[in-house]
Amino acid sequence: MRFEPRLLDEIRARLTLSDLVGRRVNWDRRKTQPGRGDYWACCPFHQEKSPSFHVDDRRNRYKCFGCGASGDHFTFLCETEGLSFPESVERLAEQAGVALPAPDPQAARREKKRAGLAEICEMAAKFFQSEFTAPRGEIARNYCEKRGLEARTLFEFRFGFAPDSRDALKSHLAARDVPEADMIEAGLIIKPEGGRPSYDRFRGRLMIPIQDDRGRVVAFGGRTLLPDGQPKYLNSPETPLFHKGIMLFNAHRAREPAFKSGQALVVEGYMDAIALWQAGIQHVVASLGTAFTEDQIVRLWKFAPEPVICFDGDAAGVSAAHRAIDRIFPVLKSGYSFQFSFLPDGMDPDDLVKQRGVAGFHEEVDRAQSLFEVVWDRETSVARLDTPERKAALEKRFDDLIGSIRDERVRRRYQLDLKFKLSNLFFEQARQTRKGNKGGADQSPSLGKARERVSASDDFGTERLVLGLCMRYPHLFDRNFERFSRLPFTNDLHLQLRDVLCRIVDELEGTPISDLTSAFDEPLRDIMFEMMLETIGLQEQKKAEFSALNHRFPLLKSKPPEDFVEAAFLHFLDVLELNALEEELSVELASADEQLEEQSWMRIQAMSQDLSRRREECAREESELAERAKKIRVNGSQGASETAATG
Repeated sequence: MRFEPRLLDEIRARLTLSDLVGRRVNWDRRKTQPGRGDYWACCPFHQEKSPSFHVDDRRNRYKCFGCGASGDHFTFLCETEGLSFPESVERLAEQAGVALPAPDPQAARREKKRAGLAEICEMAAKFFQSEFTAPRGEIARNYCEKRGLEARTLFEFRFGFAPDSRDALKSHLAARDVPEADMIEAGLIIKPEGGRPSYDRFRGRLMIPIQDDRGRVVAFGGRTLLPDGQPKYLNSPETPLFHKGIMLFNAHRAREPAFKSGQALVVEGYMDAIALWQAGIQHVVASLGTAFTEDQIVRLWKFAPEPVICFDGDAAGVSAAHRAIDRIFPVLKSGYSFQFSFLPDGMDPDDLVKQRGVAGFHEEVDRAQSLFEVVWDRETSVARLDTPERKAALEKRFDDLIGSIRDERVRRRYQLDLKFKLSNLFFEQARQTRKGNKGGADQSPSLGKARERVSASDDFGTERLVLGLCMRYPHLFDRNFERFSRLPFTNDLHLQLRDVLCRIVDELEGTPISDLTSAFDEPLRDIMFEMMLETIGLQEQKKAEFSALNHRFPLLKSKPPEDFVEAAFLHFLDVLELNALEEELSVELASADEQLEEQSWMRIQAMSQDLSRRREECAREESELAERAKKIRVNGSQGASETAATG
């Protein structure tokens, strides 16, 4: 439905935005000025400790200066409750007492038809519920008892039973003057060809109503109660009310808990979702037996920015995850992705909760893999890298998948991470090949030899730290590409490595990484290999003279927030530039000892002033970073203590 701007303005005028938002946040008393319609709070869309979320009642707009979220009354309702725009308008119009215009006649007829079908589905749900409690529903009740389903769960999800009869539901609805054509359109009965009489679609099955976002019954899922009954689960067909590619089971219950917890769980079947709900995990939805569609993916992001997809750890579960990945990639956007939790082989969510409790289930979810990790495992687990052609084929598969991402920023970040991760893989594969060619002994150049080629200097550690951070966090490198490309490294191999990294980023969609790395000379290959070991944590500490990146920058073990890592990275760049400026000043002073001219003196004064200013800035940055690092370490140790205590 299209709404006139005048109507939307009237709704905004009647409802104060701060009142609407105030149901979700606590206003900051120090910054908020109600008299001016100026409100501040911690953002409801991302985790933060200082209020950066601003509501302006005069302009009817909100904006978070931390994550960038912004909008008006309708946007806020869509983002916090997962409503569509028309639904948000209807909800707020009702609250504001604003009458909505009558829809056009054709739309009104369609809506009336849908409402009529929903009434029929509701009648069917009540019939199935009554049969569940009746004598012939004993088989269904026994099954639910064996599954451990509680009375409150059976009531909440409106469990029912479809009698093993050809026309029990059909007769029930016909007695209430429901036309047969409407029963067929609602997906409740089947009309065979050849003029034979119609019959009930669901027979001898445990029935579970499928509800839309408003809680209306729009379809059914039926589970066979026979040991060898097929299909095991049977869903309603596509109808004017029910579209499998759009709907998510339990969405109307999960929306609010998902928002409050900041997390959404996605399971394969509705029985899994019901079992988790009963266990107290209420932010859970289920797909309806089909591969994820783009509509479902976008809907899930209204529940949480990174929903966790929980699949069984068997071959079928992994295969389902891989199918989902191909649907997810094209619609990825900044700040939104998915995680994947593969449960222990042979266990579904219900089994896991019963054996290990809710805490055990959460432990599995906490170990969820990122989308990138799952894609990487999928492609590399079956790849052979023994020839340049096979390496190129692997790289092309990644390029084709990442190339499908429509969001340019997300696509570039994936490309960056991929290039560096592939370089790690190809270096490790080359090392293993050399090891095999030497009769099993590891003859690859030792880290000690690589270390000998790097002269000791005051900047050695900082240079290596900056290079390691660039390789572990390519997006930081990309954002500061121009500055990094001009860094004054003192070591020749470090300079070569800087140029290689710049070439990888500069030719992101050009030269294959396999071609680029194969052209390295031996010293650069050694130092690159050493850096790869640092960034991926494979270094054997007892044998190595050189500490891995985590040991050079220990706070990385505490998984600090990205903004802290970036602030530290920029500080290290400042340090290298400051040291280079000090060296340049020393050279100028040495030259001035021989012959001091006015122009040289003015240049020395300018350099000295600049150096003094930058020293102060560096010292201040270092102090601020040290203070933040202290808090991160404290929070990390507290989290570890809590985990140990609950374990």
